[in-house]
Amino acid sequence: MRSFTIKETDKALSEALIDKINNLTKPKGSLGLLEKTAHQIGLIQQTLSPELRNPQNIIFAADHGIVKEGVSFSAPEVTAQMIFNFIKGGAGVNMFSRQHHFGIKLVDCGVNADFEPMEGLIDRKIRKGTSNYLYEAAMTPEEFDRAIEIGVEIVDMVHDEGSNVVSFGEMGIANTSSSSLWMTYLTGIPLSDCVGAGSGLSREGVEHKYNVLKRCMENYEGDGTPKDIIRYFGGFEMVAAVGGMLRAAELGMVIIVDGFIMTNCVLAGKMLYPALTDYCIYGHQGDECGHKLVLDFLHAQPLLNLGLRLGEGTGAICAYPLLVSAVNMINEMASFKAAAVTKYFK
Repeated sequence: MRSFTIKETDKALSEALIDKINNLTKPKGSLGLLEKTAHQIGLIQQTLSPELRNPQNIIFAADHGIVKEGVSFSAPEVTAQMIFNFIKGGAGVNMFSRQHHFGIKLVDCGVNADFEPMEGLIDRKIRKGTSNYLYEAAMTPEEFDRAIEIGVEIVDMVHDEGSNVVSFGEMGIANTSSSSLWMTYLTGIPLSDCVGAGSGLSREGVEHKYNVLKRCMENYEGDGTPKDIIRYFGGFEMVAAVGGMLRAAELGMVIIVDGFIMTNCVLAGKMLYPALTDYCIYGHQGDECGHKLVLDFLHAQPLLNLGLRLGEGTGAICAYPLLVSAVNMINEMASFKAAAVTKYFK
């Protein structure tokens, strides 16, 4: 795996940012999370006048070998079918991207299907899905490194196009199973609290999923390091997202975090490079079992709580207007001095 240079954001500017925000014509703290968000974006960009340019949502897609064990409500072929839906513009993420003027990069990291060359689909297929980690590692060390590099490559692409704010989405039937295993291993939270309904499992289905994943843990024979856990139980699309997040942080970009799966990708990335989370703004708290717990573990305060569990980056894109509001607040609101308004607090 390549090395990244990810530094904690320089806090020397923090006091000046807070002073600017506190001297806008409003009661101190009255814009709540918008103030915190403006402060964080200012620290990421190291400026008192932050800006957001050319937002992009990167969707990584791949299939999972564990799907053979009946852990998902959705059929395995849905991953490939959704690729065509994304390209035609008919998915939830397409609609929200049009509304909020996001660019989309759709990347095939390992979908179990053959696609003809298509405009709008970036072919970086490693192979047609991961191995079934009930019996063996999902991917080899070489495949892990390749997935990381795919994430780096696509983030470099959007950065070169002028983007300084990026969100990540995923498409991969059964990837909540991989997320649950990452979560329990990397946080110590019991597996039973990490396993949820995914795309719509019944209570019996969730119980079956839990039992399968428990057997996966019993069969695991790796070294227990975060990198090995990520490789052994991950999906190609998830590891690509980790690589993309690490590269985005290295480049000083603002990262908007989507739901349960992408939050666990942040968790995985943080275990490798702890400063990653300085660059992450959490779009929403989703409805998937365990999402609040992993957010709490990361000390994350999401902007929205709409009961979402779609993935694709939809929750991150829905939250983006709040980032715009935060930036507009710090840049466009008048100060008490400029507006000749008496400051009524210390």
